[in-house]
Amino acid sequence: MATANPELCRIYEGLKYDFLFNNDINSIHILLSLYDLEENITNICPKYKCIKEIKKKIRSLLRYRKDRDLVSNNIILLIHEDIDRLELYFYLEGYKYGYYNYKWVNILEKKALESYGMEKLYEMRILYHYRFNFGEIRKVKEGFEAEGRNINRDGEFKKLVNSFCERVIKSKIVNINKYIDRQLTIDYNHKVLNIKSDSHKFTHEEINKVYGVIIRGIYKNMRRVYTDASWFGLNDKVLRRYS
Repeated sequence: MATANPELCRIYEGLKYDFLFNNDINSIHILLSLYDLEENITNICPKYKCIKEIKKKIRSLLRYRKDRDLVSNNIILLIHEDIDRLELYFYLEGYKYGYYNYKWVNILEKKALESYGMEKLYEMRILYHYRFNFGEIRKVKEGFEAEGRNINRDGEFKKLVNSFCERVIKSKIVNINKYIDRQLTIDYNHKVLNIKSDSHKFTHEEINKVYGVIIRGIYKNMRRVYTDASWFGLNDKVLRRYS
């Protein structure tokens, strides 16, 4: 059943807030248990790809630095757990959108019955989760995603990403110079051993650019996470009717 109990909704929102902004791991375990018990949602499996894409953007931005690999790794180590938490949040939101979108669940179920028949659906564990680039299923997916875009939650998503970055990530990036490991090089010349650092501190302008790349990367990737998860939720709901 979809969440209708106002008190349960408040509990959900409180748990999500504590998980996102207070890094309370117990909150997400309780939330997932409630989804399982109250709403029969169990198949929550984000791929945690966002951090890799953001790292690529940071490396590209810092391509002028000799130590860009070292510095990029330092930055990612600082924020990867935060990004993963946010990705799980967006995955949950997207999954629930698809799982409870009965209009499109019914449409996809009809196509599945036409293709496989009822008996086969009782045996299936994967439907069109990954196989959707053909014929009618492609049209269903395109229509489903187009309707999702028309609902236009972009403002809500941007507000959440900006708030999360401002409260959780920004201080880490602003103080990045405290966390950068120095990369040392050894220059042996004329029997003199000279050890020097190849790393240099970030300027205020560079810090702002890194932070901007992170925010843009987060928003772009989280929007995709939401969309992909909604398709998975839609497929899982169809199969749930035959389990």
